[in-house]
Amino acid sequence: MGLILAIETSTVVCSVALFDGPLILGLQELYTEKSHSQFLTPMVGNVVDQAGYKLKALDAVAISMGPGSYTGLRIGTSTAKGLCFALDIPLISVNTLMAMVYGMNKYNQNGKLLCPMIDARRMEVFSMVTNDKLKILEDTQAKVINELSYHQFLREYEMLFFGNGSDKCKKILSKTPNAHFIKGVNPSASNIGDLAWKKYQNKKFEDLAYFEPFYLKSFRATQPKKLKES
Repeated sequence: MGLILAIETSTVVCSVALFDGPLILGLQELYTEKSHSQFLTPMVGNVVDQAGYKLKALDAVAISMGPGSYTGLRIGTSTAKGLCFALDIPLISVNTLMAMVYGMNKYNQNGKLLCPMIDARRMEVFSMVTNDKLKILEDTQAKVINELSYHQFLREYEMLFFGNGSDKCKKILSKTPNAHFIKGVNPSASNIGDLAWKKYQNKKFEDLAYFEPFYLKSFRATQPKKLKES
């Protein structure tokens, strides 16, 4: 059908999956902070090899495009573009939050709204809101959470909050019974397959020369502290 390699590096999780069309053939995930630069390339080779293929058999590479960690997204994108250039195959991008929604919606009961959250700074998260039909009700944005956040949805609908940014929001948002929090949900390359396959069929490919991750916010470098004179 179409052999697609999926790469997810938007958070601390480094994740690689191989798909034949929408069918997942292999998956490897590493939950170790700052592991992307060291382990991503070996993980790609392992997943493809263990599924019984060679890299030259790939038909496309799908990248989780963000939002998320600036450094993680840069590493994932560089690896994906390098493979596409070397193998002369197309690059497909998938919104990280939409992939999370797609994965969680498989377990969504009673048509709850879905709100994936990726941790940003302080009380800020990268988030979006969809319904159980994957219709976007609130587009991807950087959102500072307070008592009124999502009030327009929570006063009428039950919502599922999940992702590594949801834990810090629970105390503020759980005051309403319509807010439900799911722990332990991370972006995964395993959720990219169907979304990437649809784009592959419709030839919705990225321009390799100009594609950049969806950072959503500009990178902020911290200044090193000056050493005190003795």
